[in-house]
Amino acid sequence: MDNIKVIISGGGTGGHIFPAIAIANAIKRIKPDTEFLFVGALGRMEMTKVPEAGYKIIGLPIMGLQRKFTWKNLKFPIMLIKSARKARRIVKEFKPNVAIGVGGYASGPLLRAAKKANVPTLLQEQNSYAGLTNKILGKNADKICVAYDGMEQFFPKEKIVLTGNPVRNEVVKLEGKYERAVEYFGLKPDKKTMLIVGGSLGAWSINEGVEKSIVDFEKAGIQVVWQTGKLFNNRAVEAAKGKESWLKVHEFISRMDLAYAIADLVVSRAGAIAVSELCLVKKPAILVPLPSAAEDHQTKNAMALVTHKAAKLCRDIEVREKLGTMALALLENEQELNKLSDNMSPFGYHDAADIIAAEVLKLVL
Repeated sequence: MDNIKVIISGGGTGGHIFPAIAIANAIKRIKPDTEFLFVGALGRMEMTKVPEAGYKIIGLPIMGLQRKFTWKNLKFPIMLIKSARKARRIVKEFKPNVAIGVGGYASGPLLRAAKKANVPTLLQEQNSYAGLTNKILGKNADKICVAYDGMEQFFPKEKIVLTGNPVRNEVVKLEGKYERAVEYFGLKPDKKTMLIVGGSLGAWSINEGVEKSIVDFEKAGIQVVWQTGKLFNNRAVEAAKGKESWLKVHEFISRMDLAYAIADLVVSRAGAIAVSELCLVKKPAILVPLPSAAEDHQTKNAMALVTHKAAKLCRDIEVREKLGTMALALLENEQELNKLSDNMSPFGYHDAADIIAAEVLKLVL
């Protein structure tokens, strides 16, 4: 087949969007003449991020169903019907050879429409606990690419392929970047460095835990690279006054490769892509799962590592009180840091996007 048409649907967060783009890029490397169409949810992050990556996207008027009662839920059936109709029209007009779902609101209506039109479908599940949309779609999908063992509890075993999560290659290639990282962040190469990341928007509880521990960090003589997110940034800048030589406050870090390169320890949320990146760069980590994540999937992502002694867990409710003590104890224990790094290695899947791309092409070639 010469000219392949691929629909990729889903989004809502970077954890869905960036893997989708990575899969498209991998397919394009193998089959440069492939035609792509992304389908997302109107008003969500994918509607800007996908065009920035060079791909066309159409939005569905879909919304999520809130797990607790809210008046917004009354709109859900109407939006779902409208989205289903639009999805059928998109499939009919674009005539895809294969449809890929990466999770998120839009993937449900689109993959159902594709399946009804006898279009082969592939799901990519990023988390160790499958999302509601993917659990429903998995019954009829032709192939399901997963990042963790044990996913047969959610999907038919014969459809599962263990691939890992696609990550941004430029972020996880750290060779030869340490000196550049020292210069970039303005730090000293002879001191231990901790990286704090709470996702692109930051994490209020983690930020407060860091703020509360600044005096202890200074006494211990460590360095901190602190991504605060937008809402906490001014407060963090104020807290860091007079300490800028070792406490580096950033609203957002665009060069995560350099941040990983300089880090001896990382404090992070436990989103699927963050965890996948940590496993590939093999950086010891304290994971602080977001408690409001759907079906508490971040805790399950974290526990997949913690049970194999590949990461430490600090619950969100405890992070304000415990973060400083936990972090300093780890940074003083070189043996424990090395053990965490070694135990992370088996969870790092290289070339996941290329493997998924090959599975997609098997469905159409």
